[in-house]
Amino acid sequence: MIIGVPKEIKKDEYRVSLLPVGAETLKKHGHKVLVEKGAGVGSGFPDSDYRAAGATIVPSARQIFRKADMIIKVKEPQAVEIKMIRKNQVVFTYFHFASSKPLTDGMMKSHAICIAYETMVDSGKLPLLMPMSEVAGRMAIQEGAKYLERPMMGRGILLGGVPGVEPAHVVVLGGGVVGTHAAKMAAGLGAKVTILDVNLDRLRYLSDVLPANVTLLMSNIANIRKMVARADLLVGAVLIPGAKAPRLVTRSMIKTMKKGAVIVDVAVDQGGCIETIRPTTHTNPTYVIDGVVHYGVANMPGAVCRTSTIALTNATLPYAIEIADKGYVKAARTNRTIWTGINMLNGKVTDEAVAKAVRQKYTPLEHVLPKK
Repeated sequence: MIIGVPKEIKKDEYRVSLLPVGAETLKKHGHKVLVEKGAGVGSGFPDSDYRAAGATIVPSARQIFRKADMIIKVKEPQAVEIKMIRKNQVVFTYFHFASSKPLTDGMMKSHAICIAYETMVDSGKLPLLMPMSEVAGRMAIQEGAKYLERPMMGRGILLGGVPGVEPAHVVVLGGGVVGTHAAKMAAGLGAKVTILDVNLDRLRYLSDVLPANVTLLMSNIANIRKMVARADLLVGAVLIPGAKAPRLVTRSMIKTMKKGAVIVDVAVDQGGCIETIRPTTHTNPTYVIDGVVHYGVANMPGAVCRTSTIALTNATLPYAIEIADKGYVKAARTNRTIWTGINMLNGKVTDEAVAKAVRQKYTPLEHVLPKK
């Protein structure tokens, strides 16, 4: 199989979807790897490393999309890339269809095979979303602490306080991977932390593993309303795989927050769980509504691109190898995790949650997946 690695072109995105060692491994499996010139430079992997690993460096994305049987990316295809994607071409990346109608419509028209990292499930977990969730959860606190500083329009408080001064109150909506890592970071810095989640079993588990300065609360409208008003830093960490994030915090709740408080909504790439959130970029990451600083960067891990690239490709490479070795049909039929990643095939939406989110007809994968 010919595997293509284009350079990421989303604004402020520096990650790359395949390490040189991944190219070397795929070559040993008998595949040809095409890497766009400069694709790995942003993460610290020059073209010479890919050449040494046996990959072919090509000068343009157009050549990658024209020649490759499978495209491996990090972020969802951008408008110019969608136009280059071919019928029956496998595209293996983060899609987050629920947050973009143009992307959904474009990929449906392309009739490509869309395998989404974010919906792949293994034993109830999301193995390809997890590494970026870990990064984003930790970054939520790092960025939140920065924007609490007065020059950044924040309240002018130190997250962990100092002896004799009360620490900041960090409120985390969601106790999954993002929320847990956010809470660990905030608690480690000495903040007062509250996590809200709807799953009592998850709250019991978190109570065993998190430190004493973390309070666990059942997530309901009354508790959310109360905690939002108290928060110095509010972290949105809610996920429904493939679907739009539920709107948990309303505009009226935002108005009760302290002036200079900060919101970091990690769920923004799935529409966000805060009513007032909208996607931003690393170049212009924040805006202020009702005196509250909003941080809505949709590709947070892109800022720590080397760490993120290594963490992501550690998880994606085994699946990329399996898809390349077997072809997507056999890979899906023999590996349920890959099956759960196929969001679109033959112009049809094959993931039920995605179909509901984008208001398209749901077609079960077994109805359209070729027999061989």
